[in-house]
Amino acid sequence: MKKILYTLLAILTLAACTNETVGDARQEKSMPQIYPDYIGVTVPVNIAPLCFCMADETASLVDAVVTDRHGRSLHSQGQEAVNFDLDDWHALLGQNRGDSLSVTVSAKYDDGWHTYRPFTIHVSPDSIDYGICYRLIAPGHEVWSKMGIYERDLSSFEERPLIENTQFEGCVNCHSFNRANPADMSLHIRGSHGATLLRQDYGPVTAYNTKTDQTLGLCVYPYWHPSGRYIAYSTNTTRQTFHSAHPNRIEVFDEASDLQVYDIGKNELLLTPLLKQDSVYETYPVFSADGRSLYFCAAQALPEGNHQLDSIRYNLCRVDFNPETGQFGDSIDIIVDAVAQRKSVSFPRPSYDGRYLCYTLSDYGQFSIWHREADLFLLDLSTGQNLPMTGANSDDTESFHNWSSNSRWLVLSSRRDDGLYTRPYFCHVDTKGRCSKAFMLPQRNPRRFYRERFLSYNVPDFITGPTRFDAHQASRAINDEYRKDFGVRQDSPQ
Repeated sequence: MKKILYTLLAILTLAACTNETVGDARQEKSMPQIYPDYIGVTVPVNIAPLCFCMADETASLVDAVVTDRHGRSLHSQGQEAVNFDLDDWHALLGQNRGDSLSVTVSAKYDDGWHTYRPFTIHVSPDSIDYGICYRLIAPGHEVWSKMGIYERDLSSFEERPLIENTQFEGCVNCHSFNRANPADMSLHIRGSHGATLLRQDYGPVTAYNTKTDQTLGLCVYPYWHPSGRYIAYSTNTTRQTFHSAHPNRIEVFDEASDLQVYDIGKNELLLTPLLKQDSVYETYPVFSADGRSLYFCAAQALPEGNHQLDSIRYNLCRVDFNPETGQFGDSIDIIVDAVAQRKSVSFPRPSYDGRYLCYTLSDYGQFSIWHREADLFLLDLSTGQNLPMTGANSDDTESFHNWSSNSRWLVLSSRRDDGLYTRPYFCHVDTKGRCSKAFMLPQRNPRRFYRERFLSYNVPDFITGPTRFDAHQASRAINDEYRKDFGVRQDSPQ
């Protein structure tokens, strides 16, 4: 039904297109104010058309002409938004890979046409992955309603559900893929039918019980080892509270948390005392690109009775990991000492080429999705240089993020649009770590689409192809009482 509605919306938008001649236009010295802001962005050659509206909403018509250096052009005009033809758009971008396009915008108001100073869109030679996968969830903090995991084709506007909780009672979250490869997938279900679903090489889905008598609780925040043999998890005892008068609104925090690595082939959780310290909160584990290190966030635990949540600050840490033996190193290194800066690290994500690590920096805590001060930083793993990602950041929240498979694009969650809903943005990171201006996920009529979709995009991750996820098989596994238990292997540090 949702797909039909979006198709009808596309048809109505096309029907609203006109061909009125832009005549006697007032020539403005300023660039146009458009929504979304696509002025000066860098885009992949295979991205969907950057359709846009006038930001002020009072124009009766909006007109755009996109031209390249060789005189080739693309034109669109509409009552609410410009809507470029999909095939023509891709043809023009393909002809200008590594070059720039010029966009001239005109808008018709009560006093006639206004034509604005042209702006550029740079077409990167680096393509982007097939799509992204995310959870769509309505605002809610104690209970949940309908939600699901969805995939979006980035070269078009097509969105498809992987699984929705209308097929069972529960919450879906913590979806994860191995370096954007949809063949290897982990998905967590909460509620009365709680389970972790695992799939390898597009094989059948198996439902696991990840709670053991030697761990705090269920395994969450998964991250795949590049070999596909292991998955790193944290186990968290999480609480939340609400600010009475604070722009951050909600605080989510851990009362306890540990780390472990799951050996899929042996069906064993690998535990080490080094990552199970009662005096330390360990969370957000991720493997390095070569699979021989485990990065994670760690904070000193609050003393019992201390509820000063704004004093909890996490450093970025690292421990050795031997993928041949499944053993951990004997010491922990601090990679980013955020505590010394009175800051806190969350969501570390190494690029798959091993060059960079992107993380979120906020004032305190580890759940930065409601922290308006949260920004993205880029750590150069070869030099140790640590810089803010100015092009990606805004005055509102930047939080969760993931790399494309070629390590040239980031998808990031931001509340910059309206301060309430997280939406996916993209930015290019070149080989020297330079970050382009972030742009919002394209839609055919972006203002109507985002204004009418009261849902947040949660945990966006790239996928290199369609997930081919069998929702009916997964629902049967979820509704079945059978769960495969995790085994446990205690490991002494090397």
